[in-house]
Amino acid sequence: MASAMFRARILSHVSRIKNPNRRFLNSNAGKDPAISTQSSPIADQAAPAAASTATAAAAAAEGPAAAAQASEAVSAGAAAQASEAVSAGVAALASEAASGGASGSGSGKKPWNFLMYSLIGALTGATGYVGYATYAYSLDEVAEKTKALRESPYASAPPEDASVIEKFQFKAYSTAMTGTAKAVELYIDLRRMIEEHLKDYTEPASDKLLPDLHPSEQHVFTLVLDLNETILYSDWKRERGWRTFKRPGIDAFLQHLGRFYEIVVYSDQMNMYVDPVVERLDTNHFIRYRLSRTATKYQDGKHYRDLSKLNRDPAKILYLSAHAFESCLQPENAIPIKPFITDGESQAEEAELDTALLDLIPFLEYVARVSPADIRTVLASYEKKDVAKEFLERSKEYQKRMQEQRHGFRLWGR
Repeated sequence: MASAMFRARILSHVSRIKNPNRRFLNSNAGKDPAISTQSSPIADQAAPAAASTATAAAAAAEGPAAAAQASEAVSAGAAAQASEAVSAGVAALASEAASGGASGSGSGKKPWNFLMYSLIGALTGATGYVGYATYAYSLDEVAEKTKALRESPYASAPPEDASVIEKFQFKAYSTAMTGTAKAVELYIDLRRMIEEHLKDYTEPASDKLLPDLHPSEQHVFTLVLDLNETILYSDWKRERGWRTFKRPGIDAFLQHLGRFYEIVVYSDQMNMYVDPVVERLDTNHFIRYRLSRTATKYQDGKHYRDLSKLNRDPAKILYLSAHAFESCLQPENAIPIKPFITDGESQAEEAELDTALLDLIPFLEYVARVSPADIRTVLASYEKKDVAKEFLERSKEYQKRMQEQRHGFRLWGR
């Protein structure tokens, strides 16, 4: 009976303990959401803890063993609940820290990313502009167009009565323009240096590839001969290596025209090939000069003969080649000839019948004897035709007219 009454008192005491917490939470719920939100788990956990305490007290009344068991149960339950609460709090803090750190690092990277992309964009734009200027304008044009810009930072000074702000503005502007001007000057210097180096590979070795003519030979025409497929043909096969074939009639051609012309060989081959070949070809030395690849102009992936660098009057230069109009920068001086190609075996008979060089001798001798004022005008009248055949036909027509005139004079004289 006494134990039952004691248990009832404990339960009533527990209920009085529970109610004030709830009133406190309810009264503060509308005032401070943070307090109510954080305290609600604690209030919910207080009820089972109080009940466990009451159970322990009741058990103590019944006996020491029961009280010990109840005490262990209370401590175990409280420890478990406390562990869960701490774990939950730590996890919440960790998640908040992680989210905050991520947002902070992201916001910190944005300015750096913007600066990096801005720098890349500026460099790309500057590179594109420099590339366009290099492609569209020559070095002299760039220097002329940027002359005012390069001289502007040093052209003026702020007035003496200028304010501090005006002087600062002028200083900032002058500094910016000075940097731009120096960048342009650096570009011009670098481009000039690069173009000078490229000239060693793309331009002829000299502006005067031939020495001056003797004063007594100023009236002499210059006959420029291409080498391969024009006056000879070089062929290579695995079983025999290189073989060089002279074009039929080359000996008579050189011997006859050597009396009228200054003969020059102008090839796009290397001099280690040109010199020994010409030595064997021209044993009588009718060819005065030999020009090889270093004397050509490299342009659009090809080596061109530049007749303007020969140090001769362009009106007195003739260029004979199997690829006359494709290999010369002055096609108005070119005389085309049929390409000479042979292997020395299956094409030997056909090669022996080649008379292209001999057929040109009458025309070339006529030019040397008549000495026209400008050979380019004469060649333009042939309109890229076969000069030898066309000249032969014109000669026949001329002789025919002359015979008719003579016949007419005879009739008139009778």
